[in-house]
Amino acid sequence: MSKLGQVVDTMEDKEDPKEFNATKGHEATVSQKDDLKIQGLSGQDVFNAIARLALHLGEQLKRNASTISLSLISLSLGLFLWHLATAYKLDFYINFQNVPSPSKVFTAFWTHLGDPEFYIHIGVSMQRILTGYITAAVIGIAAGVLMGRSRIARSLIYPYIEVLRPIPAVAWIPLAILMWPTEEASIIYITLLGALFPIVLNTLHGVEQTPEVLVRAAKSLGASRLQIFWHVILPAALPSIAAGLAIGMGVSWFSLLAGEIISGQYGIGYFTWDAYSLINYPDIVVGMLVIGGLGTLSTYAVKLGMQPLLAWQKRAR
Repeated sequence: MSKLGQVVDTMEDKEDPKEFNATKGHEATVSQKDDLKIQGLSGQDVFNAIARLALHLGEQLKRNASTISLSLISLSLGLFLWHLATAYKLDFYINFQNVPSPSKVFTAFWTHLGDPEFYIHIGVSMQRILTGYITAAVIGIAAGVLMGRSRIARSLIYPYIEVLRPIPAVAWIPLAILMWPTEEASIIYITLLGALFPIVLNTLHGVEQTPEVLVRAAKSLGASRLQIFWHVILPAALPSIAAGLAIGMGVSWFSLLAGEIISGQYGIGYFTWDAYSLINYPDIVVGMLVIGGLGTLSTYAVKLGMQPLLAWQKRAR
């Protein structure tokens, strides 16, 4: 036997017997039923993923049980007061005589669930939100980082931010219609503007709050500018960036609805305004509640997506 063969035999003799037996059994299974083995593993992976997700959700529910209970009690109380105000048609300073009751709103919502056009309105609004918001996130984070690390860039860009930021979304609509070739593009542009400024300012704030001592320490260790940005500045700014992304999502819904009401033909904002034009009061509230629900879910999705990037915060605490 060659020396190479002796070395291989010696290494095999030193292997863990349990590991060797498991490997041997695994190879036998593959040789017998390779296709069934692959299918079984993929199904097991799916089952394990679902089990881990269910366990995580269960832990979250247990951890936040008191908060969830209080929230449900608060919502129930709000619905009860709404019902009383509409049932007795209260007319103190606020007039509830024409406000639909919760039961009428629920009936209208249930009816729209069977209407395909209702889902078209929701889908169009979601598509506009995604396009405008993602574009705003890319531009906003890039501009915020650039201004935070360069005085020249801040001197050139920041004045535009301060001048344009106070302008409401509704004021942009006439100019946006003139600037862009289609109404769809103008609505997305208005949505982009709504999300842009919170993201820019929060990113700028996060970059500026990066401890300078950490930057100097990284430089003294020989880190390049890219390494300093990736390993020092970006992690320090991530909490502020995450807050800006969450706020920007909420503001983008407000801007989107302003554009859809004025110049849209589809979308949940157009649906709400059309209900008002037709004096369909239950549908007005349906549109408002759908807007609130979609805005809440999308903001929660942004926060959930940022959690893996902010896991170090919990470990640091």
